[in-house]
Amino acid sequence: MHVSGFCFWYPMLMSLTIFAGSVEFVTVRMLLGAFHPVQALAMTLMINARHLFYGISMLDKYRGTGWKKFYLIFGMCDESFSINYTAQIPKEIDSSWFLFFVTLLNHLYWVSGATLGGIFGSWIHFNTEGLEFVMTAMFVVIFMEQWMKEKRHISAVAGLGVSLLCLLVFGPDRFIIPAMFGILALLTLLRGTLEKGGQQL
Repeated sequence: MHVSGFCFWYPMLMSLTIFAGSVEFVTVRMLLGAFHPVQALAMTLMINARHLFYGISMLDKYRGTGWKKFYLIFGMCDESFSINYTAQIPKEIDSSWFLFFVTLLNHLYWVSGATLGGIFGSWIHFNTEGLEFVMTAMFVVIFMEQWMKEKRHISAVAGLGVSLLCLLVFGPDRFIIPAMFGILALLTLLRGTLEKGGQQL
């Protein structure tokens, strides 16, 4: 944002209201170009399409959370999903407050980091090469934890199979969206089988 000529309060307000890291990066280019609201909507939907699967996975956990559900839906990012989905919440802890505060803290960390980065980013220089692997590592850990918790691995194998097929058909630059729709369709067809086996979607 600093390199593009924006003041620090731009990343601060964007992180507070958008709270979607990938979209925030794309928003910088959108702010510098002509205003195309339909294009912005389409781009946002494509970038955050994975949140559809996050939402489906969290339906049971968010049930009965009351007013907190609105903020939980807004604040569901990669990090809050990975913690809230895999966490083993003790029975004596109110799960709705646990989910809420995990989401709130992640949001506050993101806003604080974006604000401090906007203020001090021009003074601090370090090599970020290889840092993008952090997200890949996080998703691998989520996958492995889920694999170890499940007795049957139908959904995991289905996801891997559809993703591999779409990778071969569409190539590495265009396979993600078709893979997500394919996984959604296949899991919908297998829903009865998975629920009989006690496996969550």
